[in-house]
Amino acid sequence: MEEVKIVLVEDDPGHSRLIEKNLVRSKITNDVVKFSDGQQAIDYLFNENNSFNAESGIKHLVLLDLNLPVVDGYQILKRMKSEEKTKNIPVIILTTTNDPREVSKCYDLGCNVYISKPLNYEQFSEAIQKLGLFLSIVTVPEEGKIYADY
Repeated sequence: MEEVKIVLVEDDPGHSRLIEKNLVRSKITNDVVKFSDGQQAIDYLFNENNSFNAESGIKHLVLLDLNLPVVDGYQILKRMKSEEKTKNIPVIILTTTNDPREVSKCYDLGCNVYISKPLNYEQFSEAIQKLGLFLSIVTVPEEGKIYADY
């Protein structure tokens, strides 16, 4: 995978450790920045002037839970996809919610991939390893670039 910083927004420490462990098993060695609530992620991504704040010159990919304290994943997704500088950052929803209405809502807000976390430990580990394989072939656009319409 090209040099991309993974932003993991997950409030469950067990899920967070399991996600990181299984990404490593899939040979994903990218830096991972972890946040346990939505406000921390917003503070990392945006500065007080509401412009993109995360380390410039580094591409990002966000793994986002929906059910977060302080600011939920829907709000983060909506904000990222409504801002010119962050709208092209890939966002992968990782959540236990598999309600079709929630899935549709996330895609309507602009998520790139929606993954329901299996409740079974082995299935969850396997799903994250498969996600790691997927991430190893994904190309991420440069942030803040405005691309011409074709």
